[in-house]
Amino acid sequence: MKTGKVYLVGAGPGDEKLMTVRGMECLRQADTIVYDRLANPRLLTYAKPGAEFIYCGKLPKRHTLRQEGINALLVEKAKEGKNVVRLKGGDPAVFGRVGEEAAELAASGIAYEIVPGITAGIAAPAYAGIPVTHREYGTTFAMVTGHDKSIDGRPSIHWPSLARGIDTIAFYMGVSNLPYICEQLIMHGKSPETPIALIRWGTMGRQQTLEGTLETIVKKVAESDFTNPAIIIVGEIVTLREKIKWYEKKPLFGRQILVVRTGGVAGRIAEALLDQGADVIEYPYFFTRPTCGEKAEEVFARIGMFERILFTSPDSAAFFFKVFFESGRDIRSMQAQLYTLSGRTKKKLRALGLASEDAASMAGEGKLLIVGDTSSLSDEKRYRAAWGGCEMLAVYEKEESKEYGKRMLWLLQEENVDTVIFPSAASVRTLTDSLSRSGMRVDDVLSTAEIVCMGEKSAQAAKEAGYHVEHILRSPNLDDLVAYLTNK
Repeated sequence: MKTGKVYLVGAGPGDEKLMTVRGMECLRQADTIVYDRLANPRLLTYAKPGAEFIYCGKLPKRHTLRQEGINALLVEKAKEGKNVVRLKGGDPAVFGRVGEEAAELAASGIAYEIVPGITAGIAAPAYAGIPVTHREYGTTFAMVTGHDKSIDGRPSIHWPSLARGIDTIAFYMGVSNLPYICEQLIMHGKSPETPIALIRWGTMGRQQTLEGTLETIVKKVAESDFTNPAIIIVGEIVTLREKIKWYEKKPLFGRQILVVRTGGVAGRIAEALLDQGADVIEYPYFFTRPTCGEKAEEVFARIGMFERILFTSPDSAAFFFKVFFESGRDIRSMQAQLYTLSGRTKKKLRALGLASEDAASMAGEGKLLIVGDTSSLSDEKRYRAAWGGCEMLAVYEKEESKEYGKRMLWLLQEENVDTVIFPSAASVRTLTDSLSRSGMRVDDVLSTAEIVCMGEKSAQAAKEAGYHVEHILRSPNLDDLVAYLTNK
């Protein structure tokens, strides 16, 4: 068996778009992904269907896998012939133990590649409006561990050099040792009035920044219950924050929004809300994969017999015509009138240069082909009751990403969701069923959240499920949704 290769990839500081292009390439090709707590769970959605996920997240004083076990695991998976991505928050070479993992791989004869990432010690301050260097405030910058592997965890460093020789200091994961850090810096030459900022969950919509001085910050942290994961920035450069902070000025910054996902439209909603600064949870998430085979070829061979073709989703249209055109067939062999169940599907067909009509206007005569996914077409009786005799063609299947779902459930338990968006009627049942399977009570997630429905059908389904609907978008489009949320 051919031995695989291991890619030691930096996931960046939090915002998924801050991951490098090379890192994303590795992630999409990986057979096995070994990831930790600080890697944005949304990155898991970029993996290929069927990829193996192994969580090795670390919490203070609680480890899912010890470092020795992670090293052995990477070797084991590579020897199975798999391409492995070790996905690590930030940059793997900055307090990411990449040296230990690479040494183990080298000793075992395993090929590997180190893919740098944007480190939180630079990115988190930038998102908080604090550049780590500035000609007038700081021309030297140091990255320092806030704890070490000693019994008391206090970093053993040369404090006089750090306090007197470095303008700006970034401490990683040092909140628990903050009193000791401040004490040592003051003792060895830093003024007690030196500005300091703590940045938690940097570059994410739930980012929090706490400012003070070396003399006052410990008390402020205790009063606010500020915890890891956080970056500590020390230096006069922190004073620039008041002038140039930008991320917190985004209209939805700090909002915790759950977008219930059933298809592609939810992804576009999430993208738009993230761009406005919100912290977005997409749940559940489904991989899609084509299922076109002999059945599709047989249908294509007699496509001219159908007088009506109904597409149940944008994906159904995309997969159908991708395979149809790849088969080399002429579009002129298709004589049918095309119909859709939603405006989004109509838009997808329009992008392909094809006109369609709403299913509500579909006449009850003529041979009908209904194109969809394996799950939606399983309810054949519903379609026959609505349109009589018809033939079904499943061109793709949806599979829920269980690993991503587990991480999203963790976020739902940890974070206070303030808004829930139901893009469609189907999304209501999807959320209820998914949470029920996970063992979570719906009320635990939605009890304090505003429920926003995109259209009357979504609202009706939500009300029938027992939800209190706060707002209904009469024109259920993305622009109106963003406008409503940003203007509240």
